[in-house]
Amino acid sequence: MIFKGIKVTAGILTAAVVFSGAGMTASASGSGAMLPSAGVDLAIGNGNRLEDILTSSSIPVESIIEWINTEDSQGRFTDGAVSREAAEEELFRNLVIAQVNAYVNVRSIPSEEGEILGKLYNNSVGTFLEEENGWYKITSGTVTGYVKAEYCVTGEAAVEIAKAVGTRFATVTTQTLFVRMEPSTESGILGMLPEAEELLVLEETEGWARVDVEEGEGWVSTDYVSLHSEFVQAESREEEAARLAKEEEERRKAREAAAAAAARNNNNNAGGNTAPSAPAQQPATYAVGEGSEMGVAVADYALQFVGNPYVYGGTSLTNGADCSGFVMSVYANFGVSLPHSSASDRTQGYAVDGLENAQPGDLICYSGHVALYIGNGQIVHASNSRTGIIVSGAGYRKILAIRRIF
Repeated sequence: MIFKGIKVTAGILTAAVVFSGAGMTASASGSGAMLPSAGVDLAIGNGNRLEDILTSSSIPVESIIEWINTEDSQGRFTDGAVSREAAEEELFRNLVIAQVNAYVNVRSIPSEEGEILGKLYNNSVGTFLEEENGWYKITSGTVTGYVKAEYCVTGEAAVEIAKAVGTRFATVTTQTLFVRMEPSTESGILGMLPEAEELLVLEETEGWARVDVEEGEGWVSTDYVSLHSEFVQAESREEEAARLAKEEEERRKAREAAAAAAARNNNNNAGGNTAPSAPAQQPATYAVGEGSEMGVAVADYALQFVGNPYVYGGTSLTNGADCSGFVMSVYANFGVSLPHSSASDRTQGYAVDGLENAQPGDLICYSGHVALYIGNGQIVHASNSRTGIIVSGAGYRKILAIRRIF
């Protein structure tokens, strides 16, 4: 859910779930009307963002629930508004959540003879429309169809599951945000974050959110972040085909860019030019695991800069880089352009299902941080100003996504 720090002087408390697809509005009746709920309107709409993978052949679609406080000029809830918690539970009761090993098919009619329209993955969600002969009619992403009720939960059973399967994030909405050691502006500063950074939320209190950052757990003011939970949704057959084609095209372009960069480096070396400067002191030797030729080359190249400094906002592999600046500059040497943003890195390339399937060169994405996998359960990353560029165990923090470029 997005619990935005937005104050409005009129209207009602509103929740909007943003799904993938073209901008349709769905409701429990399927008519596009709002879902009624004691002082709350629950608008279900569609968005367009793809996120992490659940199986080796599928990619879930991000879903966001936006909450807007209805307050008067003194910051009090207006008449008729209900608590965020009550509105949240009402919304969750209208969800259908898959509880399967992999996915359940979404069909055109309430029968196994129906055409398969898409897949609803385990722990992914749809909006309940109606029940018919042991089937739930749902809308999820761009897919509207029927799933077998025995493989899903809805109503009261969906409330607790929804809280568990949604991942809560805070997105920075100011140019630079301080992470405090305690929920107070008088508290010491644990770290700094750039605009648009996304952080895993661990706890929320009045005006503050406890978040997971590279320096540890700290607090950010909710005045300067938007809060939301991401849910997985159905993927249509057409979306799956388009995604697979797009991922293959991105892999092709990345391989071509890397080949061109290698050719340029070979020509430069033949002409007497030197490769990028190595670190001032030779780091320890680390073993790179098995993987694709290009991924191994990326990991090998990145490791030569271990021991160099961390610099907030930096992109220099020798003089200092932050986490995304380090990843960006390493891949730039291979002709691949990546954004200077750990949040944006979560959408680059294509998703990998679990650390056990990661290969050298993969991006390992954490809350407010990104690293490069080198194999054998290890990463190389620009950690923080105290440690600089180091090698760590990949599981030292909760992994949000793994992305493969080549």
